[in-house]
Amino acid sequence: MTRIKCCGMTRVDDAVLAARLGADAIGLVFTARSRRQVGLRQARDIVESLPPFVATVALFMDDEASLVERVLEQVRPALLQFHGEETDPWCAQFGHPFLKALAMGEGAAGLSRRHDYPHAAGLLLDGHARGEAGGSGKTFDWSLLAEVREKPLIVAGGLESGNVADAVRMARPWAVDVASGVESAPGIKDPARLEAFVRAVRAVDAE
Repeated sequence: MTRIKCCGMTRVDDAVLAARLGADAIGLVFTARSRRQVGLRQARDIVESLPPFVATVALFMDDEASLVERVLEQVRPALLQFHGEETDPWCAQFGHPFLKALAMGEGAAGLSRRHDYPHAAGLLLDGHARGEAGGSGKTFDWSLLAEVREKPLIVAGGLESGNVADAVRMARPWAVDVASGVESAPGIKDPARLEAFVRAVRAVDAE
């Protein structure tokens, strides 16, 4: 079964709806470089609203270690996610499971960096160019991932209900990650789009 992560949550109601529809994880963005940034109090409210067995992921991009430490202490996410130029030792210093995002805007060259992160629990492949923030709505060539199986892979970038089935068929990822594809505005999730996305993932899983 393909896991589903809904990222860029900024509102309690959106997070609760995603969980009820069947999302496995909720992403909270803490880097100031994102239009979906949340504060610590806002993030705690979202986390406290979630039902059991829905994981929370805290996203950073070349941020100070002190911010990561505050989030770990006050929000207690299940996973960290790093979207910038962070090295494997830097990501691992917190002693907490982490995902490392790789920018796939340059194609196979982006995928070659997967070997640089031996301590990552999984790799998130996003469609943006290196140095850009996630949530750009850009896809990439999912067929590049077909034979990559060293670590769990999460496909992100430009996914929505109309194309997620193709992404799953081509890449066979551990999970898919959606943000802009289920939004009416940055950080504001659209209930109909969110429901359609989850339904599309479950349909391709059933094939």
